[in-house]
Order: sequence, then structure tokens, then C-alpha cells
Amino acid sequence: MIKPKPWIRWLYTLALALIGGLLFKVAHLPIPWLLGPMIIIFIGSKLWPSMPPLWPGAARNAGMIIVGYSIGLSLTAATLQQIGGQLPSMIGLTTLLILFALLTAYIIFKISGVSFPTVLLGSIPGGLTQMVVLAEEVKGIDITVVTFLQVSRLMMIIIFVPLLIFSPIFGVDMDMVTQALEHSTASWSGLFPNIFLFAIACTGMALLGKKIHFPTAFILLPMITTAMIQFAGISAPALPSAMLDIAQLLIGSSIGLMLKPELLTNKIQMIGLAIGSGIVLLLFACILAFILMKWHHVSPATAMLSMAPGGMDQMSIIAHEVGADIATVSCYQLFRTLFIFLAVPPLLKLIFRRIAR
Repeated sequence: MIKPKPWIRWLYTLALALIGGLLFKVAHLPIPWLLGPMIIIFIGSKLWPSMPPLWPGAARNAGMIIVGYSIGLSLTAATLQQIGGQLPSMIGLTTLLILFALLTAYIIFKISGVSFPTVLLGSIPGGLTQMVVLAEEVKGIDITVVTFLQVSRLMMIIIFVPLLIFSPIFGVDMDMVTQALEHSTASWSGLFPNIFLFAIACTGMALLGKKIHFPTAFILLPMITTAMIQFAGISAPALPSAMLDIAQLLIGSSIGLMLKPELLTNKIQMIGLAIGSGIVLLLFACILAFILMKWHHVSPATAMLSMAPGGMDQMSIIAHEVGADIATVSCYQLFRTLFIFLAVPPLLKLIFRRIAR
């Protein structure tokens, strides 16, 4: 069977993404331009095998640069000083989340019979890219299982966290959030001319970071670059909501293509274990969010998004949509990301060496 040309597949994927975003927007579902494209593209990839969706990596990277810039807008000197006082809670709660993920991995290993190193790499929260890369470096790892566990948990969190936040448990009023976002929308004319400086600097630093293998370069370096330029006294313009919607579509479309359950050898069991472990980890994150809420008196939505075991880009997008404290959310997510990138791989390699012996 001859596949259609790449540009046709790309346009088909873009059409699915737009349909998904519009459907979710009309249905007044939370985070429509992230969830809609993600779910509709995932469904479309299974219903029409002769037309496999295609989404360029550059598009997802562009979306992450936009999100990184928007996070950097909130990282002022006053905010960072305030968050510096929360370092003990960042260390403690992140460690608890990682330890709970290790326990979950051990239980899945006992039930499924899949090798413990494989399940462990699939269970570390918020480290999709790093864990897949590490899986390629370690002998005997089933990369398909690692990717499936990581992506399925990420999709579950992106879907269920907004539903949790808008539920009576957290008490976020969606209508009030929508009105607040409409009144705070930045104008396109307000972007110029400063946006050119930030666009060039953020994109350049992201590309440089990728070249030197900097962790999650396309979100971390634009965020840091934006904050540093602001510290130098140059004001960064706020982004119109339409641009943030575009960033959500670019990222959500990429995530929708990552889940491939058809590649698993024991589909039913692994899907059940992935869903079960994702739910259990999310419930534990709710407990940690309650602790954080009482510890630092942050809002329920801010606490939940800070502790949710998802990616920093997705959680920051949701934080913007629900009116949570983006700076606090991004700092907790950033701390866990750096912890996973810097501390977890050496520890896992040590564990794997002991298992091999």
C-alpha cells in the first residue's frame, strides 16, 4: 500500500486538529485546543490506516517555544523570591511523588511479568523524552512498553486534571475564568516591536540548546531567556489568546500521534495496567496537592497543577486557562523536570546494574 505524500498527510492532520479544537470549543470543554486535537487525531489515526496522520516535530517545538515564552513572562524577580521560600516543599513533595512512582512500577512488574527496568522507566512521571532516550541506552528494555506507559499517563493527566479542577472538589468556576480571560486578552498591536527581540532570542537559544542536548530545550531556554531579558529592563509583551490557542494545537496534535497500543504484545493487560497506574498516581498527586495547599496556602488549582505528574508545558497551559498561579506551577514542574533529568538517570542506571548482577 502506497502512503499519500507527506504534505497531504500533514494537511489531513491539521484538518483533524482544527475539527477537534472547534468541537471541544463548541462543547465548552476545558482546554479545547489542547484536548480536542489530541483526542481527534488519536482517533483518526486508528480509523483510517491508509491515511496515517503526520505532524512535523518543528511544529511541536514552535508550540513549546510559545509556551516557554509565556511562562517566562510570569518569572519576575519578586515571584522567584517568593517561590525560593518553597524550596523545602519542592524537594519533599517531588521526592514523595518519585518514590510512589517506584512503588507503582514494582506492583506493575509483579502483576505483568514485564521486566522491572522497563516498567520503572515507563512509570517515572513527567520525563517522557528523557525516559525514552534512556530506554534506548539500556540493554533489554522494551521501548514500546516504556513509550506506551509514559504517553498513556500523560494523555490521562491532560484529560482528567482539567475535569478535576473544574469539578466541585476544586471549585473553579469555568464561566468566571472565561470572562477573566476575555477581559485580559492582549492586543496584537501591543506585541510590536519588542516581540521581534524575544522571538529571535527565544528561538535562537532553543535551537542552540537542542544542539548541545540541553534538557527540554524548547521550553526551558525560551522561559529562562524571556525572564533574563525582562530582568535587564526590557518589557515583554503579553500574548493574545489566539496565539496561545495555536501553541496548544501544535503540542496537542503531536501528543495525539504518540500513543500506539497496536504495537504492544499483551494489549489488554498493559492498557489496563497503564490506566490503573495513571489513576493511582493522579490520586496520590491530589494528596500531595492538599498538603501543598495547607503548607503554603496556595489555591487548590495551583496546588493540583503544581503536583500533577504531567509535562511542564501542558500544566502551564492549563494553569493559564484556569487562572492559577503560572509562576508557582511552572517552578514546581520545572524543579521536578530538572530533578528527573539530572538525578533520576544516574540512580536508575545504578539500580539496573545491581539487577543485572
